[in-house]
Formats: sequence, C-alpha cells, structure tokens
Amino acid sequence: MAKKRIEISERTLFTCLIILGLAVFFVPQTATSRLQFAFVRVFSKPLSICRNLTRVASNQQSAPKYVDQRQYLKLRNHLANNIQWLHQERENVAKLSGLRSRSVWEGVCFVLADIIIDSTDISQNELIINRGKDDGLTQGQFAVCDYSVIGIITNLDRRMAHVQLLTDPRSKVVVKIGDLDLQGIMQGNGDGSASIGLIPKEHRIEKGDIIYVQKKPGFLEVPMIAGTVTQCEPDDENPLLWKIAVEPASNVKDMKSVTVITMNSQKYNKAEDVRAVTQV
Repeated sequence: MAKKRIEISERTLFTCLIILGLAVFFVPQTATSRLQFAFVRVFSKPLSICRNLTRVASNQQSAPKYVDQRQYLKLRNHLANNIQWLHQERENVAKLSGLRSRSVWEGVCFVLADIIIDSTDISQNELIINRGKDDGLTQGQFAVCDYSVIGIITNLDRRMAHVQLLTDPRSKVVVKIGDLDLQGIMQGNGDGSASIGLIPKEHRIEKGDIIYVQKKPGFLEVPMIAGTVTQCEPDDENPLLWKIAVEPASNVKDMKSVTVITMNSQKYNKAEDVRAVTQV
C-alpha cells in the first residue's frame, strides 16, 4: 500500500513539473527576462565568485607553460647587471675585510685583482691578472682565492702579472701535510692536480687530509690551505715512500678574481725595528 502511494506521488510530481515547464515555455519573454534579472540580482555574489574561478581555471589551461626565452633572458640579464652594479663595491670590501679580520694578517696588505685571461684560454696552469708592479706586486707573492692559495706571482710588468698555479709542473712549493709535523714538496701535474712525493710510509696519511702551503717569511706569515689529499699509495719506484695525490682547494674554472698577499712594508719594517730594539 505504501509503495503504491509513493508511485502516485512520483507521478503527481512529474505531472506538475511538465505543466510548469509548459507554462514557462509559453510565458512571454519579457516576464522570463525579469525573472532572470531577479535571479541574477539575488545570486550576484555567488555567481561572480564562480565566474572568477572559471576564468582563472581557463587561463591556467590556456596559458603557455614557458615564457618567451628571449624576453626571459633580457629580463634576467637586466636584473643581474643592476644587482652587480649595486653590490660590486660592497663585495670587494667584504672580501678584503674578511681576510683582515684575522689577527694573523696584521702587517699584511691584500691586492684584489681581476682575471684577464684564465687557464682555459692559454693553458691549464696559468692566469693573467690586471695588477702589476704599480700595485705593489713582486715575484714570489702568493695568489689567494676563497681563502686558499692557488698560485704564485711569476712574470709581471707595471700593470699585469702572471699567476703560476700550483698545478703547473714548474711549480714546487713547500707544504705541510694535515696536522702532522711533516713537510714535503708539492709539484703540479699539469692536469689540474698536484702530487707530493718522498714521504716515508711510517706517517699515516688519509684521504681528505688538508695540505697547507708552509709559511714563508716576507710572503706568507702563516700556513694556508692549498688542497686536500685525494689518494695516497706506495710509490712505484720506492715502495717505502708514499705518493700523494692532491686536489686544489679552489676550482680555477669558477674564478673571476684573485687576491694577492703583499707585505705592508711600512708596518713590516716597524715590526722589525721593534724586535731589534727589544733584542738590544
């Protein structure tokens, strides 16, 4: 009985909807327009939200995944140039002051130089910088980048100088190995690396040990990092000795400038005078 009543109710509802639809169909357009406008006025805010959501979705679907490459590069370069223009002097000051903040650098001056020709332009073992004798540079001074020694000043004139990298086969510097009270001669291999020989096997040397350029009075007053040990194996010619492979601490390919360590002659001479007076 209940099921029959439900079926009659459904039929009645369906009939009413058909009659209402036909009535709306034959209603004049002016009346339906008024009804439509009234509906819009009542539900204007929800409709505007839905329209905005639809517009955003359609824009996301139709928008290109990539912007024009040329336009992107122009904007990127313009931004980079402006950033460099604003921060160039600040970066130079930060580089120099970062070194001067250490007490071991008292009495020492630093000359910041840009690389004119890097190792990829001429060889794997030399840089040419835009500083020379007029800036206080002399042969034998150490060139530094990222707080590590990378080479030594060799030939120079008034305005330019050659930096012989530690990886040059002609380069031979006295180095200190790790925390050991041990010195050796590091020589470049000509392929972006260096090696240390004639080290007795009784000394324990491991991969990752730091290699320091030993201090040199008048040029370097404290040992400074130059590289790390990448391999340590017995020498082929003498199995009782180690042959140590060294990787530079700084990547030359990424360098744009270097800092040359120069002694402040006035302060250095004053320090020597004080020592002489105290000794007397």
